[in-house]
Amino acid sequence: MGKTTTAINLATALAAVGEKVLLIDLDPQGNASTGLGVARNARSPGTYEFILGLAPLAQSVRETQIPGLSIMPASVALAGAEIELIDVERREHRLIEALAAPDEANGPAGGMARARWSTILIDCPPSLGLVTLNALVAADAVLVPLQAEFLALEGIAALTRTVERVKTRLNPRLHIAGVVLTMVDRRMSLSQQVEVDVRQHYGDLVFGTTIPRNVRIAEAPSHGLPVLIYDNACAGSQAYILLASEFIRRRRSLSEPQADQQASP
Repeated sequence: MGKTTTAINLATALAAVGEKVLLIDLDPQGNASTGLGVARNARSPGTYEFILGLAPLAQSVRETQIPGLSIMPASVALAGAEIELIDVERREHRLIEALAAPDEANGPAGGMARARWSTILIDCPPSLGLVTLNALVAADAVLVPLQAEFLALEGIAALTRTVERVKTRLNPRLHIAGVVLTMVDRRMSLSQQVEVDVRQHYGDLVFGTTIPRNVRIAEAPSHGLPVLIYDNACAGSQAYILLASEFIRRRRSLSEPQADQQASP
C-alpha cells in the first residue's frame, strides 16, 4: 500500500477541489486501473497502445466516476513494451512526445494534448526499465511514497541516484517533489524510528502529512473505488485530503518565485 494507493487518492482529492486530473497507469499489473473501477476487458487501448503510437490520446483515456478525473489504463500488454521499445527511435521519449502532440480533440491548432489537464500523475512500475524511464523523462517531478519500514530506506537512496542520472542525461526539469510516509503506525516503535530517520535525513523534502495504516484504505481497491469515495470519513481519507492540500501549497510555492522573477524588470 504505497505508490498506487497514493496516486489514486491524491488524484481523487485534487479532482475534488476542481482540478482536471489525468492518472496514467504505467504498471502492467494495472492496479491503478483496478482501483478506479476500470474492468480488465476495457483497458485497451490504453498506455501500451499510446506509448507505441498505436492509438491516439482520445481513444486511450477513460473518464472515471469521479468528476474531473480521467485515467489512461494499463493492460498486461504493457509488459511487452519493455522489449518492443528497445529498437524504437528516441525510445525514452515516447510518452512525453505523445503527450506533446497536438490535441486531436481540438484540431491541429488545439495545443498540446497534455494541456487538457492541470495535473498529470503517473503510476510507475516498481522496477526501473524503459517504461519507467519514459515516465521520468515525461515528468516534472517525482513524488516518493515511502512505507514506514526499515527496508524502504534503502530503496529511496537508490531512487534518488536514479533521478539524478535521468536529470543529468535526459530531463533537466526532473526533481524530487517530496517524500510521503505511508502505512505509518505510531503505536509501533519501528514505524516511529523510520519516520524520525527519514525526517532527519531528508528534512523539508518530507511531507508533514503522513498516511496511516488503515483497513479502509486496503479495502477500497477491491470495490473499484478510491478510499475517499469508499469511506470519506475514515482516517485514511482525511490523511489524503490533507496530503492534497499540502501538495497544492508546495506546488504553488515553487511556481511563485518563477512568476516573480518573470515579472521583474
